[in-house]
Amino acid sequence: MGFNLAILISGRGSNMLNIVNACDNKTLSSKVKIIISNNKNSSGLSKVKKKGIKTKIIDENKINKFEKKLSEILIKEKVNFICLAGFMRILSQEFLHNWKRKIINIHPSILPSFRGLNAVKKAIEKKVKYTGCTIHYVDKGVDTGEIIDQRIVKILKTDDEEKLAKKILKEEHILYIKVIETLEKEYNNGKDR
Repeated sequence: MGFNLAILISGRGSNMLNIVNACDNKTLSSKVKIIISNNKNSSGLSKVKKKGIKTKIIDENKINKFEKKLSEILIKEKVNFICLAGFMRILSQEFLHNWKRKIINIHPSILPSFRGLNAVKKAIEKKVKYTGCTIHYVDKGVDTGEIIDQRIVKILKTDDEEKLAKKILKEEHILYIKVIETLEKEYNNGKDR
C-alpha cells in the first residue's frame, strides 16, 4: 500500500508526469489523487487531464488564502503525502508544521550547492565538474530541508545550460521514483505513522 499523493506544480510538469506514469504502471503502489497548480497557464495540467486525474488551479496570491484552499482540497481528497514538482512557491511554517515530513521536493543541484533559482546556470558559471539533483523534505527555507537522496551528473566541457538541464532531468526522473519507493516501504513498515 502506498500514499494518496498530491503533486504540486507551477510549470510543465515533467516530474509530475513521471510520478503519474510510475503509479499507473504499478512501479509505485501510491495513487495520485490530485494535481494542483498555482499557475493557470501551467502546461503540465493538460498532460494529466487526458489520464483522468483530478486537477485544480489555486490562483491566489495571498499565502494564507492559498494555503487554506490547498488544505481543504488535500483533506477532501484524503491526501497523506505531497510531492513538489517544479512548484514555484514558498509554503508557510504553519502549513509545513501540519505536514511535517510529508512534503518532498526535487532540486536540480547537489544541495547545499546552488539553492534557489537558476541552479543549472549557476553550476555552469562556477565551472564545477559535477552537479546533479537532490530530493529533500521541505522546510521553511529555500531548498534547505533535510536531504533524502541525490544523484550526480558529470558536467562536460561541451555542456551548455540546456544540455546539462536535460541530463539532470533524466536523473531527476530516476531519483524521484526511487525515493518515493523507499518512503512507501518505510510507511508500510509503520515507521512514519
